[in-house]
Amino acid sequence: MIKLNDIYNLDLDNTITCGQIFRFTQEKDGSYTVILNDRVVNLKYENNTLLVDSNKLDDLENIIRNYLDLDRDYNKLLDNIKNKDKKIENLINNSIGLKMIKQEPLECIIEYIISQNNSVKNIANSLNLISEYYGDKVIFRNKVYYLFPKLDKLININEEEFRKCKVGFRDKYLVNIINAIYNKDLDIEKIKTMSSPDAINYLKSFKGIGMKVASCILLFSYQRFDVFPIDTWVKKFMKENYNIEGEENIRKYCLNTFNLYSGLAIQYMFNGMRNKN
Repeated sequence: MIKLNDIYNLDLDNTITCGQIFRFTQEKDGSYTVILNDRVVNLKYENNTLLVDSNKLDDLENIIRNYLDLDRDYNKLLDNIKNKDKKIENLINNSIGLKMIKQEPLECIIEYIISQNNSVKNIANSLNLISEYYGDKVIFRNKVYYLFPKLDKLININEEEFRKCKVGFRDKYLVNIINAIYNKDLDIEKIKTMSSPDAINYLKSFKGIGMKVASCILLFSYQRFDVFPIDTWVKKFMKENYNIEGEENIRKYCLNTFNLYSGLAIQYMFNGMRNKN
């Protein structure tokens, strides 16, 4: 176990549970066990200290700092947002400490394709089944976990096998996307060098990825804060506070108002409305 001291303004509960990731467990002591790309970690935050335990301790501090985006000055970014629109200030203040998790692109792409017209419970169940059938087994704190499978395992899964993992109609999209990534038709490294509009269009050119899925991938894996998904909680906030309806109108307002930080503003909107109701 390691201790990360002097970690201020971290809301671990909202960060883990606000819909960015799906494979986690809240433990009885209030900590969270999360399955990362190559390890399982347990995170507990108290008294400005983040306690981190894992089955794999190699480079653990750097991995967690990167994963939870701990070294970014969120106060500066959020002050910028609040100064542009006071109506969002209360929602931000109620979610101070919410961080944007940085996921591995491969798993993020797969999970958000599965997320289409799906519940959080079903998404998590499908991801866990895929991992259990095709991922590596890890023993951590006397419990069994399964890492998400690497590309060399995913490429061998056919549509029928994906259906056994409860992915439904998304089976063909998963097979197509995995083949595209394997063949470098979809180059997940190349996306890092693209502008956000170009990256959106690039991702949308592949079957199974629409605007919302592409936005989630860029926001939650590549941390493009100028890109954002629009869900029912965001629509409700925009209707109640600005009388703005329709995704295009919401997108236009947010980009004009929050610009490069639109995705961050949207995530705080979503989390604030989710907790409010």
